[in-house]
Amino acid sequence: METRIASFIEKYFGDFYLPSIRFIDIIEIIIVAVILYEIMLWVKNTKAWMLMKGMIVLGCFILIAAIFKMHTILFLAKESISVLAVAAVIVFQPELRRALEKLGEKNFIANLVPFERNRENQRFSDETLENLVKASFEMGSVCTGALIVVEQAIHLTEYEMTGIELDCKLSEQVLLNIFEHNTPLHDGAVIVRGDRITSATCYLPLSDNMQISKELGTRHRAALGMSEVSDALIIVVSEETGQVSVAMGGQLARGISAEYLATRLSQIQYRTSDVKKFSLWKGREKHEV
Repeated sequence: METRIASFIEKYFGDFYLPSIRFIDIIEIIIVAVILYEIMLWVKNTKAWMLMKGMIVLGCFILIAAIFKMHTILFLAKESISVLAVAAVIVFQPELRRALEKLGEKNFIANLVPFERNRENQRFSDETLENLVKASFEMGSVCTGALIVVEQAIHLTEYEMTGIELDCKLSEQVLLNIFEHNTPLHDGAVIVRGDRITSATCYLPLSDNMQISKELGTRHRAALGMSEVSDALIIVVSEETGQVSVAMGGQLARGISAEYLATRLSQIQYRTSDVKKFSLWKGREKHEV
């Protein structure tokens, strides 16, 4: 009986190869999986998917040309590979730049070793957080339009230059006065860095996302556009409805409550925090729309 079992194993499993798995192989698989996941997210959340579908269609035409021996088309495709590679870099330039900026924002050491939060890594104080929430909903109650950009890791100097420099301490009264109707500074956005308002009447880039609801006006499109090119959190108060919305990471949460806004602000209050990061301690959080 034992001889039969041994011969059976030798016959059917003798050439079976079971590779040895080292600890470094597991680490390597995890790293590759995370990179592929981030690339898929990047493709999904940008115009890269539409461009990639165009490249797939072009590849299908070349495959058909190869099957039917269309030598002229194959020659043109072969000679155009280098040109297409350069063209792809140029076309994807905005998306590649944003991806590299997002990579530079991540603090991997802080994710792995969470230290106690202190005032040194604090972006803004609790007082500033409360003033932002109070001012936003006070303006919403009287339908005063507002656009407030709260800066994080990426400095918004190029957008500050489009407005009027203020450099004043942020308070509820100052924000209410800036966005009051028919005042010189009410049009445009204010940029907040730390506990101070750096400038007002700033121009922000409009989002070119075609899936945005037609109900949204210029303020909301500017908020989304700014969230697509930076890591800033943008607060929008609608002049028509008085609703308060928040944009970050290319996504917009509309009609939020004061508690929700305070929570979102507290998530970016410390430099070790990042709403959209992969953390071994907290997992990956999702945006609400």
